[in-house]
This record gives sequence, structure tokens and C-alpha cells, in this order.
Amino acid sequence: MNNKKLFCFDLDGTLLTTDKKISPKTYEALKSFTDNGNHFAINTGRAIDSALLVQEELNLFFKGSFIIGFNGSQIYDCDKKETVYRTGVPLDIVPDIFTIANKRGIHLHTYNDTHILANKDDEELKYYRRVIKSPVLFTSDVCSELSFDPCKLIAIELHDHDKIEAFRQEITNKYGDILTLLYSNPYYLEIFNKNAGKGSAVIRLCQYLDIPVSNSLAAGDEQNDISMIEAAGTGIAMLNATDMVKEKADVITATDNDNDGLVPFLIG
Repeated sequence: MNNKKLFCFDLDGTLLTTDKKISPKTYEALKSFTDNGNHFAINTGRAIDSALLVQEELNLFFKGSFIIGFNGSQIYDCDKKETVYRTGVPLDIVPDIFTIANKRGIHLHTYNDTHILANKDDEELKYYRRVIKSPVLFTSDVCSELSFDPCKLIAIELHDHDKIEAFRQEITNKYGDILTLLYSNPYYLEIFNKNAGKGSAVIRLCQYLDIPVSNSLAAGDEQNDISMIEAAGTGIAMLNATDMVKEKADVITATDNDNDGLVPFLIG
């Protein structure tokens, strides 16, 4: 094993400011970190194509970079431009999950390699696409547009948390042995394979890079970041993180995502 480091970052509320930018000070610290031969990974619930757009918009092209997408369901090597790991929600249960969502009046969508796949254009999808710019393909049969197990499904409910929580409970009762369901914010319920998760991806990427897990760092602010914060050698909660995340972290940043909270860990 080598003595290099791996630093995994959530995007929204962590690496990015509230206006979805990266500050000059954080950018320079990240550049210095990777110039020293260390590795940088965006570890996000977003699809790979959406994270790649962020990488392009913010010029985050550093040698030895990776994107971990779909809450750990896919790992993409940015230098080689290839996927090095992938898992997904079993295709044979996807129709049933959509049926249950439709019955309960819950927005649900999934993804193939190029598009968001949704049944209809609704308030929740419009809200989601304020930030996520991936194109949408509307279809009554999402499985007809899938040639593989989708990396994740996401349910969205903007007004009634009890309604989406009831949906979560029903899916957990039926498929909790093979799926993880957790909230990435108060409105978004992420659904993915139990073999995935941001924490599992940290371990897999350390193995891929031959880096000891003790040399890994992970920073986040929401519930879906907890597994990577617990898995990494140093788990970092942003000052703006939820209390649940802060309780699981080894350390909390002194300042928030709008005030270069990660810089001391990049240059330390």
C-alpha cells in the first residue's frame, strides 16, 4: 500500500457553496492536494453524467480524480474515462416499486446512462431539475428504457413527509433485505442496492488505489453521507450539517460550506 490520501466529498452543502460554486480558496487547496499525488473523489447521490457536468462547469479536472455516483452504486475513473464499479436495483422489482409509488401518489424516477426516466412531468420533477440538468425521457414503462439494473431510484415529496415515509416503510417491508432507503434531504428518498452506499464506495476505491482506509477522508452534510463519514479514516461533518451527521463524524469543520470549511483538511 502507498502513503497517498483519498478525499471523498459530497457536492451540495459540502464542496460547493450555497450558490453551487467552489470558492477560489477551496479550489486552490484542492489543486494543491492533488498536485501532491493525492486522490480526489466527488461522492454524490447524483448521476455520473450530472456530476461530470459539475466537474466541467467548475473545472475540477485534477489528475487522479474519481466520481462516485448514485450513492456509491457507480465509481467512475476520470483519467481512464471508464466505470470501475457498478451495481443497481434489481430490474425485476423496479415495476413493483413504481406501481406502489403511483398508488400512493409519490413521484418516482430512475436513470439510464443518458436520461432521467419518469412517468410524467410534475411539480417534484421540476423542483429536482432546478439543479440536475440531465435530460428527461417520459415513458409509462421505464423498464423498456433500461438494459441493466438502474443504479438508483429516487422518490420525491415536497409537501407531506408522512406520505413519503409511509411509502418508505412499505418498500422497506417488501425489499429491505436487498435495498437501502434513506433521505438525502427532507424531500428526497434515495433507493439503491444494499451493496452500494457512499461508505462502501470509499472502501472499494481505497482497495482500487491500494490506499489504506486510514489514509482516507470523507466530508458531508446530510444523512446519505453518514456511511462514508463512518467508513473513512477521518470522517468530517460540515458546520452546516444536520445533527445526525455531526454525531457520527470524527470532526466538525470550524466554518460552513460558504466559508471554506474544508480548506484546513486539504492543506493540513
